[in-house]
Amino acid sequence: MTRSIIGVSIIVTFTLLLLLLLLSSSLLLPVQSENSSELFGKLKPSPRLPTSSSCIVYDKNQNSITIKCPSAHLTDVYNQLHNPTVLTIEEKQQQSIKNNNNNNINNSVDERKPNIWLLNATIIINKGSLLTIDPKDTKWLKILTTPLNSVENNVNRILVYGSLKIDTTKVTSWNKNTNYYALTNSSREYYGHITHAGAARPFIATERGATGTTNITNSEIAYLGYEGGIGSGTSGLEYRNGGDGSVLRGNNIHHLYFGFYSIDIRGMIIENNQFHNSGHYGIDPHTGTHDMIIRHNIVYDTNGTGIICSLNCYNILIEDNKLFNNTGDAISFTRNVANSTVRNNYIENQANGIFVSQLHHSQVYNNTISNDDRDDNGIVLGNGSSFNKVFHNMINNIGSGITLKSSHGNNTIYNNQIINSHNTTNSTPNNNNKFVTGFVPIANIQVGPGVYPNVISLADREFEKQNNQQTNGVAS
Repeated sequence: MTRSIIGVSIIVTFTLLLLLLLLSSSLLLPVQSENSSELFGKLKPSPRLPTSSSCIVYDKNQNSITIKCPSAHLTDVYNQLHNPTVLTIEEKQQQSIKNNNNNNINNSVDERKPNIWLLNATIIINKGSLLTIDPKDTKWLKILTTPLNSVENNVNRILVYGSLKIDTTKVTSWNKNTNYYALTNSSREYYGHITHAGAARPFIATERGATGTTNITNSEIAYLGYEGGIGSGTSGLEYRNGGDGSVLRGNNIHHLYFGFYSIDIRGMIIENNQFHNSGHYGIDPHTGTHDMIIRHNIVYDTNGTGIICSLNCYNILIEDNKLFNNTGDAISFTRNVANSTVRNNYIENQANGIFVSQLHHSQVYNNTISNDDRDDNGIVLGNGSSFNKVFHNMINNIGSGITLKSSHGNNTIYNNQIINSHNTTNSTPNNNNKFVTGFVPIANIQVGPGVYPNVISLADREFEKQNNQQTNGVAS
């Protein structure tokens, strides 16, 4: 019996030793290297990305990349597609990495290092998905122009149906033939009704029904968009019935066809940006856009109006912006805008400082407008504007201080300071507009040679005098 137990023990011990020997030998086997036929191996996948390859799909026929992942970076797109004709790293950077690794071509790119990417396809971000472009893996995204770039379907672009986040990076077009940004000669004339299509360029558009936001912060966005026709959605940076609650903050946005354009979005904040050298308007919330804040921006050298909200906009706040040297108006509200405010803006060297048409139940106050052109206007109200208040504005060295044009009524204009207005202020019949305080000296209103609070045409001075007697100098 004892011998039997000893025999079993020996067998068990031998079996265990054999298993341990097999396990240790497997650990010592050499690791198989990945295919070294390419310059780079796969980049390290982001931990945010599901392992399923189906969440990033490339359609060769459409030349489009669809992102269905909850969250992805460009590194993730590169890893899943591994198609250098669609998305790759700039050749100079590839060569630098190769040289730094003693020409060993089987090296990975550190995803934590900002890369310069070349995108030669359209990216479509699905509903519920998020693409992030930031310094974790991106220094600069260059979206390439395409050989047949006169047709929109062939233009590389980013279409957002989910969410897009761009932070502390650079996104532009790029022309590999010229080794420079893509340029276009697109233009509009006659208040935008006549268009002249130019060379097509990549663009970013947040589409109707997008489930998230397109937030762009602390970045440079440049040389995007072109004239594709009215309503084409190719303006450069556009929110088309999608992207409610988005934020544009701290960016340098320049050489876009439109610096910004929106249709029927709400709750957006545009602040602390520079918009300049736009092919047409600088900031253009449009058609039904509402509950938007535009503040602390610098808008200059655009080939059109600096900031304009047109066609059924409401609850728009434009405050503390600086605008100069735009070829159109500095700030404009047109075509049925209501319950909006323009305040505390500084405007210099503009044909019209503030121009409003069909503006209702709104306020224009505490703005400073300065110029040196005898033909320019400070503030213009016209074409059906009603029930607005214009007050405490400083207008200096300008052709006409405050001008009222056709079919306006029930506006209240008071306590504005107009200095060295060359043509005083012009007005057509008043239709119950009220000019309050007149020439009565009050606090912060200087009366003297060349200084006229609420100066109106000579024909209207009697109206103002009678109104002041009725209101006893109190604004109504």
